[in-house]
Amino acid sequence: MADAATTTTSPSRSLIGKRRASDTVFLGLSTGSAISIMVILAGVAIFLIIQGLPAITANWSSNQDLAAIHNPLGNGWSSFWAYVAPLLWGSLWSAVIAMILGAPVAIGIALFISHYAPRRLAGVLGYIVDLLAAVPSIVFGLWGIIVIRPFLLPLSQFLNEYFGWIPLFSGQVTSTGSTMLAGGVVLAVMILPIVTSITREIFLQTPRLHEEAALALGATRWEMIRLSVLPYARSGMVSATLLGLGRALGETMAIALIISPALLFSVQLLTDGYNSQTIAANIALNFPISSGIQRSALIGTGLMLFVVSLAVNMLARYIIAATGPGAKGRKKKGKRS
Repeated sequence: MADAATTTTSPSRSLIGKRRASDTVFLGLSTGSAISIMVILAGVAIFLIIQGLPAITANWSSNQDLAAIHNPLGNGWSSFWAYVAPLLWGSLWSAVIAMILGAPVAIGIALFISHYAPRRLAGVLGYIVDLLAAVPSIVFGLWGIIVIRPFLLPLSQFLNEYFGWIPLFSGQVTSTGSTMLAGGVVLAVMILPIVTSITREIFLQTPRLHEEAALALGATRWEMIRLSVLPYARSGMVSATLLGLGRALGETMAIALIISPALLFSVQLLTDGYNSQTIAANIALNFPISSGIQRSALIGTGLMLFVVSLAVNMLARYIIAATGPGAKGRKKKGKRS
């Protein structure tokens, strides 16, 4: 009997153990692609470190080329960190404004397309939202200059007149519209496609049985979404929002065209000429006219933006692992062990 069992199971094991040539090729291509991503990422990091290190470690007080970099608050920068700190603040501040304005709208659009709009209308809206991702950033910047800046001038006057006691809306109100508020609105529109597309697909992947069970128990459509769809899509919403944050952090031309920047710390949204500059826009504006140690300083600021983007993605992975499907099961398993 044992011999018969052995002869019965051995052919299936031999079939499972075989690997076709196409499987080997596919495995090699997928493995090589994954390795190439890591190699490229490491290469970018090494390049930024090597090229930016001379300016990071230099004595800015005694270097004439570094001292020649304009400082609106004094004659020269004391160190690289004093130079990059306002740029980091400007990048983070503009991205946060864009996320506050854009992420709720993007999630609302995704919910409307996935659960409220008729099928034909949902298809058209989904196509339009995806089409926004193909619009170049320079076009968004021109749209912000011609349309958004004049459009926000009455709102800026209103906010300063009635809410000027809040630091965000204080200061001399702009007459040109070159404000951080205008830049944040344009950035919010630019992150709509990526956040909307990802959250829409996550909402559509909610198990149909969960939705039907909630409706069968007497829940309204909004209660069904709140109890079944949003908890299931929580991790996907977080990942989509942080991907949009990464897009806003790296945006260059739109911010460079719209706002009138300066290298300083500022939270004011309605002023002209007192807006914190972003790292990406600063590099785009100054790299062509820089040379030597000044170019090294710009690459060093790019290294800081690279580190911030990497930290944002690591935070996203942590949040997804902590709140995604199966997180509670992993926690219970860890407590038992």
